[in-house]
Amino acid sequence: MSAEALTVGERTSTEQRISFADCWITVEAQQAAQRVLASGWVTTGQECRSFETELAAYVGARDAVAVSSCTAGIELALRSLGLQPGAPVLTSTMTFCGAVHAIEHAGLRPVLVDVDPVTGMPTEDTVARAAASCDGRAAAMVLVHWAGDPFDRAALAAAAGLPEDRVVEDAAHGLGAEHEGAPVGSGPLACFSFYATKNLPIGEGGMVTTDDPDRAAWMRRARLHGMTQDAWRRYLPGGSWRYDVVEPGLKANLTDLQAAIGRAQLRSLPEWQLRRGLIAARYDAQLLDVPQVRRPHRPDVRTGRHAWHLYAVQLPDAATRDHVARTLAEQGVDTSVHFIPVHRLTHFAALAPPGGLPGADRMFDGLLSLPLYPRLTADQVDRVASTLVGALEGAGR
Repeated sequence: MSAEALTVGERTSTEQRISFADCWITVEAQQAAQRVLASGWVTTGQECRSFETELAAYVGARDAVAVSSCTAGIELALRSLGLQPGAPVLTSTMTFCGAVHAIEHAGLRPVLVDVDPVTGMPTEDTVARAAASCDGRAAAMVLVHWAGDPFDRAALAAAAGLPEDRVVEDAAHGLGAEHEGAPVGSGPLACFSFYATKNLPIGEGGMVTTDDPDRAAWMRRARLHGMTQDAWRRYLPGGSWRYDVVEPGLKANLTDLQAAIGRAQLRSLPEWQLRRGLIAARYDAQLLDVPQVRRPHRPDVRTGRHAWHLYAVQLPDAATRDHVARTLAEQGVDTSVHFIPVHRLTHFAALAPPGGLPGADRMFDGLLSLPLYPRLTADQVDRVASTLVGALEGAGR
């Protein structure tokens, strides 16, 4: 489909401020929330189980476990591997801090991996170097499908010397992406986010998908304090109040209220993903001949599909990026940066290896994420692009 297809039926909206993100809860999702509120049962129950089933079907997973956040999902996924305390876990430095906190909270040791400054993701070489820094004894790896661009799990697992079921896919950006025909989330372990800015916005919440039913059963217990029976089953007719706790768990469950919203939002997701692709194509067309702008990397269309969670451009340097971001804000266009590399944050600075992480540093200095969400209009996309180009011209004076 062409970028021009986005213009059909669009309204002109050049005067309003263009927000960076848009948490759109559909009328159907609002009605689903009202239905749950009226039911008398709002915490983890049948709505959560139905949401798990439907999300698993959407991504082609054998099973799914609803959790309170993607961060909690990553911690649960790592705990489910049964690793030794303090074992090294590789993770990209170009990620959200929560992913690295999850490694720490699981009692493991984060080992930062540098990225390709074009793709924003680790390469086989950077993974192999990071694995070598812990004597080739990496116990697991947590990697993000940065911006929605899918990585090659098999290749990076091999570079780390790990089986694929030791790779936890941080799919916070990856819902709707595919690699070689396989949807992100259809493999051994993947963690999704339903935060307000994500492709499937609920407000908060997450999901872990897995191909291992025993691991799914363990995570269902662990997300609720390790209890052998949750409240829904205890309070069903004929249920028993008795339960046991055999190991430490978390308080990391999703509520039926959130799940009902998620189920209704999921029905709109195919259409939303189509619009995200059209918006990205329109940005591509508008920025094609602007030499100061590197447009986002994306997979070969014959082998993969981008989820288009972010449209993150790269500008020549940090000074240009900061000038452009200020100018856009002054002219009513909000932007963001994804991400500040983890090793540039005070708490994690000591994790930087000798010699640093130059690929991530080089990429970060020019990064700027533009607005991208389904309700963005063609006029708004054009306004963002033209304002960006004008800001670049001003930066060169």
